[in-house]
Amino acid sequence: MAAPLSDGERRKQISVRGIAGLGDVAEVRKSFNRHLHFTLVKDRNVATPRDYYFALAHTVRDHLVGRWIRTQQHYYERDPKRIYYLSLEFYMGRTLQNTMVNLGLQNACDEAIYQLGLDLEELEEIEEDAGLGNGGLGRLAACFLDSMATLGLAAYGYGIRYEFGIFNQKIVDGWQVEEADDWLRYGNPWEKARPEYMLPVHFYGRVEHTPDGVKWIDTQVVLAMPYDTPVPGYKNNTVNTMRLWSAKAPNDFNLQEFNMGDYIEAVLDRNLAENISRVLYPNDNFFEGKELRLKQEYFVVAATLQDIIRRFKSSKFGCRDPVRTCFETFPDKVAIQLNDTHPALSIPELMRILVDVEKVDWDKAWEITKKTCAYTNHTVLPEALERWPVSMFEKLLPRHLEIIYALNQMHLDRVAALYPGDIDRLRRMSVIEEGDCKRINMAHLCVIGSHAVNGVARIHSDIVKNSVFKDFYELEPEKFQNKTNGITPRRWLLLCNPGLADIIAEKIGEGFITDLSQLKKLLEFIDNETFIRDVAKVKQENKLKFAAYLEEQYKVKINPMSMFDVQVKRIHEYKRQLLNCLHAITLYNRIRCNPSKSFVPRTIMIGGKAAPGYHMAKMIIKLITSIGEVINNDPYVGDKLKVIFLENYRVSLAEKVIPAADLSQQISTAGTEASGTGNMKFMVNGALTIGTMDGANVEMAEEAGEENLFIFGMRVEDVEALDRKGYNAREYYESLPELRQAIDQISSGFFSPRDPGCFKDVVNMLMHHDRFKVFADYEAYIKCQGQVDQLFMDPREWTRKVIRNIACSGKFSSDRTITEYAREIWGVEPSATAIPPPNVPRN
Repeated sequence: MAAPLSDGERRKQISVRGIAGLGDVAEVRKSFNRHLHFTLVKDRNVATPRDYYFALAHTVRDHLVGRWIRTQQHYYERDPKRIYYLSLEFYMGRTLQNTMVNLGLQNACDEAIYQLGLDLEELEEIEEDAGLGNGGLGRLAACFLDSMATLGLAAYGYGIRYEFGIFNQKIVDGWQVEEADDWLRYGNPWEKARPEYMLPVHFYGRVEHTPDGVKWIDTQVVLAMPYDTPVPGYKNNTVNTMRLWSAKAPNDFNLQEFNMGDYIEAVLDRNLAENISRVLYPNDNFFEGKELRLKQEYFVVAATLQDIIRRFKSSKFGCRDPVRTCFETFPDKVAIQLNDTHPALSIPELMRILVDVEKVDWDKAWEITKKTCAYTNHTVLPEALERWPVSMFEKLLPRHLEIIYALNQMHLDRVAALYPGDIDRLRRMSVIEEGDCKRINMAHLCVIGSHAVNGVARIHSDIVKNSVFKDFYELEPEKFQNKTNGITPRRWLLLCNPGLADIIAEKIGEGFITDLSQLKKLLEFIDNETFIRDVAKVKQENKLKFAAYLEEQYKVKINPMSMFDVQVKRIHEYKRQLLNCLHAITLYNRIRCNPSKSFVPRTIMIGGKAAPGYHMAKMIIKLITSIGEVINNDPYVGDKLKVIFLENYRVSLAEKVIPAADLSQQISTAGTEASGTGNMKFMVNGALTIGTMDGANVEMAEEAGEENLFIFGMRVEDVEALDRKGYNAREYYESLPELRQAIDQISSGFFSPRDPGCFKDVVNMLMHHDRFKVFADYEAYIKCQGQVDQLFMDPREWTRKVIRNIACSGKFSSDRTITEYAREIWGVEPSATAIPPPNVPRN
């Protein structure tokens, strides 16, 4: 088979139809050479690939700056309502290619770099991922920023500039080993420090109630230094801002009261303050109640709210009175979206500023706060809910604790009036959980302090209303909404799969890039033989390219004609990578049992990081690598089956593996995955889904037709029924011979001959305390995988289903999601009109 076209060659084809706009090649070359010269002139004679990357990054950045300044000027003049998206995570990945795509510069850069004898793709590979997130929640925030800019909203992402992002994962002897992600080591060309906007953040201290109001005094101060990153919309000249805060010790830190005698010690102690923004907590869907994490949460909130209020006060129409104490219009000019409960302290902090600092009446302040804030819930798993000990809170944020107590009292008084004598309801609905350790339930704080509460897929929002926040829903049903997640088609189609984007544009034009619902037009071509062939050809090229990448990077050879069966996501028991393992073992046993029978060849790829402290997740990785070790070296198997663990799964690896996948595994226990977004990326990139009726899978099946996905297993009702009956894993073990064989092999050390007891914890969990009921779905899953094999043997029918899936994926654009947030929560209207570019004089 012919070698796949390089993306560079493919971009030249694409440019014929203007999908990537040609731009001025000579201008790019000139700018590139200038940047390279000034980089090198400083200290070296010979350029390294990294020098070339930085020269290109700075060249592309130059094209952003004028638009960035113009956009912010535009907002200042028009004073629109501003949207503040607060998140402790922004999982951005790489920026260079995304910026070129959104500015329509990709072809000009490609050609210029080619003329200089360099390879654009090689330069792109030098950039570090900005890994400032764990998984879905952080990546969602990144997609949302792209959509908000593309929809022309005056939006700002606010978070923390972690010095160390999500750890790099190494696999050593089959085990995960973490290493620090020093992503800033060579500098970050996409950020601009803004020391002129540095702000103080206070911790500890005590509260004094005086006749002139409440004072929070004797605090320790840490400075928040903002770093701004431009966020370009798609070809609309809008460039929004992501502002990330970095912690800095004030110059008098520790010199005033403590270490008067020991100057050196005092200066070294600055690290204590600056540790706040040192490292991202690597937990996904798990709450770890550490003081440093609470400091991070207050740090981002306190700095951001000062910034929001400064911008509100200085805006042209923000306030007409001379002393600017009129906050009446605040909710008309400001929307704050809380990405999970991590920025929940926004609620008491906004109250503190309004009441203590701006002297707004308490009830008025509460009304303003509720109208301003809205809360997105991301999980129903109890272990993920944030419940901070009151004792820790009291020490770190004494005034906020007082405010929370007062808000809770107000809230409980209202509930008691509506439900007299219902003491249990008061206990259930309180923000303060009584017990041996009193705790603050941050989710309850968010619900009472917000005017809108949303889940992230229809089924999840229903669970939120009917179970997690049932009492609150009965109290204020109008607060609760659904906003099904989405992904940006710029990064997740145009950028990562130019071949597919190209053949789509050929058939239906380029409108789908900013209106993904237009993919519906592809339904006309479901029986078009040329299109069927083109879709299959693009997929095969992507598979060849990924196979070559795996061989080059990890020295593993795979069969590119096999089915690429992919499960990539964080490792967690609820995501049931173990079910995938049991299928791999079952397939292996069937091949061993009948080596001459023809099997549909598969390459099972599993990737994802385990939280460093999550023992079971780390055991699951070891199990996957151990199964691979046995299967991949068994001569009876040959290339019928391979099991590959994809090391260090991250945004930039997702961009490579997702376009190459044939089968997408979305197999969480029904009712546990809030939405999932990887599922959407696979769908739009032409993989078929095997999955449970969980999260957004439900809506994917609704859009494409359930018969066009491989849906299996218990529904939420079945899981609930099984809970009432009592789940007994042993019943399944006894009655399903293939399951028993697989478990016995894991248990006996068949996959760990040098340490036969290696997986005793895994087997013990599966047999005796499996909250996620792996065995209950085993039989249905294996049967469903048989149907996958059947269809894969008919490439034409498989590809027709692929086309139908792509055509029906339009709902899952983050543009649609953000349009719903804008209209139904923030009260703003997206705008299709582009801002004039910098070279057009202003009116």
